[in-house]
Amino acid sequence: MAVLLTSIRDPGDITAGNYWGWPTSFNLLENYSAVFNNSPIAHYILNSFKITIPTVIIAVGISCMTGYALAIYKFKYSVLLFFLFVAGNFVPFQILMVPVRDFSVKTGLYDTITGLVLFHAAFQAGFCTLFMRNFIKALPFDLIESARVEGVSEFKIFWYVVLPLVRPAIAALSVLIFTFVWNDYFWATVLVQGDNAMPVTGGLKSLNGQWIAQWHLVSAGSIIAALPPVAMFFLMQKHFIAGLTLGAVK
Repeated sequence: MAVLLTSIRDPGDITAGNYWGWPTSFNLLENYSAVFNNSPIAHYILNSFKITIPTVIIAVGISCMTGYALAIYKFKYSVLLFFLFVAGNFVPFQILMVPVRDFSVKTGLYDTITGLVLFHAAFQAGFCTLFMRNFIKALPFDLIESARVEGVSEFKIFWYVVLPLVRPAIAALSVLIFTFVWNDYFWATVLVQGDNAMPVTGGLKSLNGQWIAQWHLVSAGSIIAALPPVAMFFLMQKHFIAGLTLGAVK
């Protein structure tokens, strides 16, 4: 609520120290239009979509296959491999900052959208695999066995039997990863330097003046940047809730 009020607050309120009180005047159109006029926020939002959507597709697609393999197939070291995916979620990103940046510079992925997509997909793979493996593990194994008896190939079992059953889980995971990647600020500042590949979370800093912090513009830009994940949540709300409660009564 404070960010929303600041986004429509007159700049004079901020210089006068009125940070939390009721705005003396409402500059809704002025502040939000200034965000688009004083910064390339439309370009930043487009970059965020270019980064987030491929990341969701890659991370969720790979996790569906790895989750299926770890949940259905019994092979040596399968539990160890699963624990490796889980352990990756507990490694702080700050520890990986320097080696990941050096690796991106050496491979030519620094300051590129492709680099952000690949690194985001890699970092989200552990959580996505854990998520999908647990959902697929809860499916009745008799369905898969009966399909195998009928001579159905493994790929068709995965595509036509397993994926339709875990569709709510895929929707819930997609919403979560979309929100995580869209709101990322850490890797946006570590792996990107210029405006060419800068997502909206990192680009909001361009709304600050050189001498005076323009918090009314930063707040307006933050509201604009928050709209896509909020809109996606409401559009996918039915599937999101169904995915989170799938198997809850078993």
